[in-house]
Amino acid sequence: MKPIQTSRLLLRPFTMDDLDDFYEYAKVPGVGEAAGWPHHKSREESRTILEIFIKKDETYAVTLKDSGKVIGTVGIHHKSFDDEDANYNQREIGYVLAKNYWGQGLMSEAVKAVIDMCFTAMNLDRLTISHFKGNDRSRRVIEKMGFSFVTDGTYYSESLNQTFDDMKYVLYKNAYHK
Repeated sequence: MKPIQTSRLLLRPFTMDDLDDFYEYAKVPGVGEAAGWPHHKSREESRTILEIFIKKDETYAVTLKDSGKVIGTVGIHHKSFDDEDANYNQREIGYVLAKNYWGQGLMSEAVKAVIDMCFTAMNLDRLTISHFKGNDRSRRVIEKMGFSFVTDGTYYSESLNQTFDDMKYVLYKNAYHK
């Protein structure tokens, strides 16, 4: 994954040096739960997840350009939610942002940059994305980016042992306007 720069952010691959920043926001109740995973209980738990991010190489560290602090993630995952999967070169976007940075437009900035990269450098046909019902912050980011609602669904989180009602969206390359 090549780094992506925006006016305020640098999106780059994770390194083990990011452990402290990652754990700092991943341990906050409500942050992970909004994405279907429990907040981290220890640095070791964060270390294990960070090692997976590094190995899989499909999740960007979202960092502040001025300080280099890691404040979230944007993943470009090899999965989707519908029967059309075989017909498209596609990925699913997922994201998490540290609670202290909510409401500043930072995730919209990061997701827009990732979408641009997906449709240009990766030459994808479409992107999918979901959010849990009631997660209006994620819904606003998704709508700002031009995704179209497809269907309601459910998502089962093994780590939380809970099923969530979610909303599923799609964005086609030919419908995307920068």
